[in-house]
Amino acid sequence: MIRRLILSYVALVAVALAAFTVPVAFTLTAQLRGDTEESVRREATTMALLLGDGDAPARQALARMAGAYADETPGRVEVVAADGRSAVEPLPLPAHPDDPAFGAALKQGRTTVDWGSRLVWGPELVVTVPAFARREASAGDTRGRAEREDGRQGEGGAEDEAAGEPAPAEHIVGAVRVRYATADLSDRLWRIWGFRAILAVGVLAVAAGLGAIVARLLTKPLRQLNDMASRFGDGDLTARSPVTGPQETQTLARTLNQGAERLDTLVASQRIFVADASHQLRTPLTALRLSLDNIADGVDDEFVREDVDQATAEVVRMSRLVSGLLVLARAEAKVSAPEPLALRELVEERLKVWRPAADERGVTIVLTGEADDLPRVLAGPGNLDQVLDNVLSNALEVSPDRGTITVRVETAGPEEAVLEVLDQGPGMSAAEQARAFDRFWRGQGLTGRSGSGLGLAIVKQLVTDDGGGVALRDAPGGGLCVRIALRTAAEGPRWISPRPGAPRSGG
Repeated sequence: MIRRLILSYVALVAVALAAFTVPVAFTLTAQLRGDTEESVRREATTMALLLGDGDAPARQALARMAGAYADETPGRVEVVAADGRSAVEPLPLPAHPDDPAFGAALKQGRTTVDWGSRLVWGPELVVTVPAFARREASAGDTRGRAEREDGRQGEGGAEDEAAGEPAPAEHIVGAVRVRYATADLSDRLWRIWGFRAILAVGVLAVAAGLGAIVARLLTKPLRQLNDMASRFGDGDLTARSPVTGPQETQTLARTLNQGAERLDTLVASQRIFVADASHQLRTPLTALRLSLDNIADGVDDEFVREDVDQATAEVVRMSRLVSGLLVLARAEAKVSAPEPLALRELVEERLKVWRPAADERGVTIVLTGEADDLPRVLAGPGNLDQVLDNVLSNALEVSPDRGTITVRVETAGPEEAVLEVLDQGPGMSAAEQARAFDRFWRGQGLTGRSGSGLGLAIVKQLVTDDGGGVALRDAPGGGLCVRIALRTAAEGPRWISPRPGAPRSGG
C-alpha cells in the first residue's frame, strides 16, 4: 500500500511537471528558432540591399560585411549575380549556384528559408534573399517598395513567398545566401530541455521522498493494527492498538481493542477456572486413591479387588488429566520468559531419569547427534523438561518390549536447533497426526487407552511459547518421529544448567 501511495503521488507530480514544463520548453524552443531566423534574415536583407546599390563602395562594404559575419558568427555568406557569375569579386561563387533556392530568388524574386529538417532543425539554416537594383523613384514607387520589403521580412517557414511581385521599375541583379550553422542552437536547445529534465528529476526525487514520508504517516495506524493482529494471532491477548490516525482507523482501533479486551477477559476467566478446578480436584482425588488402596489391602474377594483396581486406575487417569490441565493452564499464562539452556546436558539429565523405567520394559534409549559445539537454546524455566517428559512418556508407552527409542540432537542452521524423538511403536496415520495436538484427543495405541489426551497439546503450547515449533512424521522403519525445533541463544548469555527432576506423566 505504501508503494502504491508513493507511485500515485509521484505520478501526480510528474503530470503536473509535464503540464507546466513541457509547454514552456516548446515555447522557448520556438522563440529561439524565430529569433535566429529573424536575425539571419535581417543580415541577409541588409547585404542584399548593398548588392542592389550596384556601385563599387557598396560592393566593397558587402565584401567586408560578409567577411566580418563569417568571422564573428557560425554563418557564411554566398553571393551570386543574376547571370550566375560572381557578383562581388572577393567572394567565391557557391558550389551550386543553380539550386532551387537561388532559382526562386533570381527568377521569381522570392525569399526562401530552409531549416534542413521537418523536426526542430537540421545542421544549418539557409536563407536566400533576392537583390533588386535601386533607382530614383517617385513617392508612390518608394512607398510600394517599402511595403514589399516589409512583407518579405515578415515571412517565415521552410520556404517563404515574396510579399508581392517586384515593381516594373525594379529588376533582380543577384541574390544573397546566408548559411548559418545550428550547432550553437542545438547546444542551447539541449540546455533548455536538459535543465528542465534535471529539474524534473530532482522534483520527482523530492516528491518520492515526501511521498514516502506522507505514505508512512498515513499507513502508520494500519501498520499498528496489523501489528496488534499479528501479536493477537500469536497468542498475546494483551496486544492493543493505539487509537491514532483518521477517524475511520480510530473507530476500527477502538472496536478491535474492545473485542480483544473482552476476549482476554473471557480467556483469563477460563484459565483461572481450569487452574482452580484442577488444583481443587487434586486433593480429593489423592484422598480417594488412598482410600481405594486401603480397601484393596483389606479385601480378599478377587472380584471386589478387581473392581477396586479398576476404580484405582480410573482415579490415576483422572489425576493425570487434572495435572495436565493445571500444567496447560500455567503454560498458557506465559508467566516466564525464555532463557538460554544447554540442550544436550538437559537431554542427558532427563534420559538418566527415564532409563530405569525403560530398562524394566527392556527398551533401549539411544542419544545421537552432535556432541560438541551444540548451541544453547531459548526455553522457559522447566518448559523443556516437561516437553521431554511428555514425549518420552508417550514413546515409552507405545514402544514394544526390547525396542529402541532414539533421541537425536543437532543444529538446523545458525538460529535453530532440532530435537527428535523416534520410537518403534505402531505410529500414526496422516489423519491422526493432524489431530494429535488437539486437546483431549487420544489415539488408538497404548496412550489412547491410558492417556489424558493432553500430553502433545502441552508439548505444542510450551514449545510455541518459547518461539519454536513441533511436528509429527513417520519414523524410518516404522513408528513415530516427534520433531521439536528450538530457537538458539546468541553467544555470550548467562549459562544456565538444567536441574534434574522426577519424570512427569505424558498423556
